[in-house]
Amino acid sequence: MRRALEGAGEAPEPPREYRRSLAADVDITAMLIDRLVDYKANVHHGLAAIAEAIGDAKRVVVPTDLSEDWRIGGAEFVPDISLSTADLDGMDAVLTGCAAAVAVSGTIMLDAGAAQGRRAVTLVPDHHVVVVRRDQIVGHLAEALPMLDRTAPQTWISGPSATSDIELQRVEGVHGPRRLDVVLLED
Repeated sequence: MRRALEGAGEAPEPPREYRRSLAADVDITAMLIDRLVDYKANVHHGLAAIAEAIGDAKRVVVPTDLSEDWRIGGAEFVPDISLSTADLDGMDAVLTGCAAAVAVSGTIMLDAGAAQGRRAVTLVPDHHVVVVRRDQIVGHLAEALPMLDRTAPQTWISGPSATSDIELQRVEGVHGPRRLDVVLLED
């Protein structure tokens, strides 16, 4: 590499004129909802909708620091106290919070912070219910990155887990939950 670059001079500074935020009149909540629905996620509104999002799940794993106010409905809420992968696989759903949500891409970001739990908790159960507060929604990725813990493991979710094979046949649930329910709180 050194020989190939010898005499090449200094690399030019990359342009940084890309857009870092949306116009003030853009409804970022509506945009996020549009993207989530496009990705086949179910969107619910308000604290009471957590029970609706959980549905008929009997056992729901939750991070140990998840607010008691969010543990709504008839399910048994099982705190993740070092549950094994087999234990997590036996759960009907997981209920967590998030660190940020990006409207332009419809991406929900977790960084193992408050009310989020460890990565395995959000990737093993087949149904993920994630609560997003209004103050966590931003327009662009550049706005979300400072909201994340750069040293923590992160999970970025853009809809339920899905992939396509060589014949473009969509397969869901290969790399995470098949079902994603997002509950938006206006707090």
